Amino acid sequence: MLKAVILIGGPQKGTRFRPLSFEVPKPLFPVAGVPMVQHHIEACSKVPNLKEILLIGFYQPNEALNSFLLKAQQEFKVAIRYLQEYSALGTGGGIYHFRDQILSGGPQAFFVMNADVCSEFPLVPMLDFHKQHGGSQSYVILGTTANRTQSLNYGCIVANRDTQEVLHYVEKPGTFVSDIINCGIYLFSPSIFQHIAEVFQQNQQELQLFSCISEENSSWQRMEVIRLEQDVFSTLAGRGKLYVYKTEGCWSQIKSAGSAIYASRLYLSQYGTTHPERLASTKEGGPTIRGNVYIHPTANVDPSAVLGPNVSIGMGVTVAAGVRIRESIILHGAVLQDHSCVLNTIVGWDSMVGRWARVEGTPSDPNPNDPYSKIDSETLFRDGKLTPSITILGCNVSIPAEVVILNSIVLPHKELSRSFKNQIIL
Repeated sequence: MLKAVILIGGPQKGTRFRPLSFEVPKPLFPVAGVPMVQHHIEACSKVPNLKEILLIGFYQPNEALNSFLLKAQQEFKVAIRYLQEYSALGTGGGIYHFRDQILSGGPQAFFVMNADVCSEFPLVPMLDFHKQHGGSQSYVILGTTANRTQSLNYGCIVANRDTQEVLHYVEKPGTFVSDIINCGIYLFSPSIFQHIAEVFQQNQQELQLFSCISEENSSWQRMEVIRLEQDVFSTLAGRGKLYVYKTEGCWSQIKSAGSAIYASRLYLSQYGTTHPERLASTKEGGPTIRGNVYIHPTANVDPSAVLGPNVSIGMGVTVAAGVRIRESIILHGAVLQDHSCVLNTIVGWDSMVGRWARVEGTPSDPNPNDPYSKIDSETLFRDGKLTPSITILGCNVSIPAEVVILNSIVLPHKELSRSFKNQIIL
């Protein structure tokens, strides 16, 4: 029997995802037409003998999360539960805190995945690899190749070329260590908890040395904060227990709204083989479709509109005559009026783009000439200026007719009256 754990973080995270994370927990943000974390759940549901999926995070259980989990359980025929941490415990602390829940029923192994990654999720090949490399006493990290410069932004893995054993692990090193990076998807045997317990005890001893009696509560919390990457993997490396399974498949982080558009492109291209029914096509009397486009069945798209490539249209969206959309995510209830043009943009829930308006951003795509290039984890500001990136309209934003909005972020509930360029509109 197998289980899966998806780490979904909590409200204080996702700051790079603002203003979109104001409206919906980041794991429920739609990527390629379905909530981000649904891609993980679907991949888990295809693993034979996987009986339960646990989501661990510190979001307050809310209506959106509860109804999503209920729907996902019915659709994918697998038990799904949400376990709420009392505070952010780190990638290792969360699973250690809920170890009894994870181990109940006696799973032979369990997957752990970060919710903010987009992947082909080669879970079944990882299982086969795990069986060939020590099974119950070993652990597997999913790895992929990055270019030398970008590898410094990730956890770097030095592995034995013949056995794939991890010899050395460094999280975000200062200098080049390896071009194999950690994808944030793991397969653990239950014995991993012995190693996490060692870190917990070590934290306990350190805190006993330094803590004052008055800080007891917060010290317990600090003891439970354990990071799989820095605290566990770096000590396990070179001990014959940790292995890397390398994937050639597509993979990307979804740390910022700009990376959500890129992840949407990756998932839409996968739909060609996994979900052809989700992709729209040009039909007589319908809009012109170029490349991969997802249109929610409830959306109303004028036949003279041109959509694609890489466009995702949400529930109840209205796309009027002559509209052009490319490389964008249009969230539910948005209205794009006649002849508006939307490029490299996320249009928030219930927002409105006026007639002949142009809303455009700058994509933050990986270098197309480098097969190992990843998306740069862009910072909002560089040299005191807003970095040109995709344009984001928060929820309920109104863009007037005949204006141009370029490389800007518009916070929710704004009614603009003129054009803007490279601005954050508060």
